[in-house]
Amino acid sequence: MRVRRPVLLGIVGDSASGKSTLSRGIAQVLGPERVMILCADDYHKYDRKERAQLGITPLHPDCNYLDILEQHLERLRNGQPVLKPVYDHSTGTFVRPEYVTPKDFVIVDSLLGFYTPRLRALYDVRVFLDPPEELRRVWKVRRDVTKRGYTPEQVLAELERREPDAREFIRPQRAHADIIVRFYPPDGVLPELADGHLNVRLTLRPTIPHPDLSRLLGDRPDRPVRLRLGRDSGKPVDILEVDGHVPAADAAELEAFIWAHLPADGLIPKPETIGFYADGLETRHSHPLALTQLLIAYHMLYAAYQVGLVEDVRVRRF
Repeated sequence: MRVRRPVLLGIVGDSASGKSTLSRGIAQVLGPERVMILCADDYHKYDRKERAQLGITPLHPDCNYLDILEQHLERLRNGQPVLKPVYDHSTGTFVRPEYVTPKDFVIVDSLLGFYTPRLRALYDVRVFLDPPEELRRVWKVRRDVTKRGYTPEQVLAELERREPDAREFIRPQRAHADIIVRFYPPDGVLPELADGHLNVRLTLRPTIPHPDLSRLLGDRPDRPVRLRLGRDSGKPVDILEVDGHVPAADAAELEAFIWAHLPADGLIPKPETIGFYADGLETRHSHPLALTQLLIAYHMLYAAYQVGLVEDVRVRRF
């Protein structure tokens, strides 16, 4: 018997790895009114000034109330409300807590969301963002300078200070993801010049049932959208790759294939509403990003079918 409850998606990655961008697009696919996005930065123990005084970074587990996050996610998964803390990134301080009730879908955007076994067990789908460090640093400098009031020198110094914690606590969580998302520049293109044309590689582990894209893609190693068998940490996986310069027709073919298998309940927007990201103060579009958001949304809807939130049989026939 299926027990109707909210579906939880965990998106984990280092600071400025693209968690918020990915979350917003997935929410557009599922219908924003059905989605709650929870930023786990709200569960920091210390504000920005206190962290500087203590010499601790927000990437360290001791700087976060992970036990409270576990409790709150368990309550949300059970359809119960929580009084959530709120961290204001613009000031680096905490503000009035927020009373929230879960919606059909809960997306958890976090640095340490897969750190404990209890946290990992609460998600229906687990995604890890794994861009090359050179690219993530470019993204972090742009974001923190344009949106958080830092100088480039301050951001770079903070990145160096955080590196030991990122190496010890953030990157090892990759091992616990169902899907690993890696946006990366084409060969020979510098990270700071690659935005708008980034490739994506999706490592699809067999820990959840992935859609059978082989019927559409087949064995086409020379195409801008490719599916192949591979290995990750010595274990077999499927690898879906999309070139940043993928022609619109090729991207549209795969987008249409995925869209055709999503429940047509009147709440899902058109494909052109996804795949957008901020580049400094500009907004740009990426087909690889749109396809990534669609594929993850499919997994959310498959999980929703399993718990009784979705009745459309197309989800299980993908």
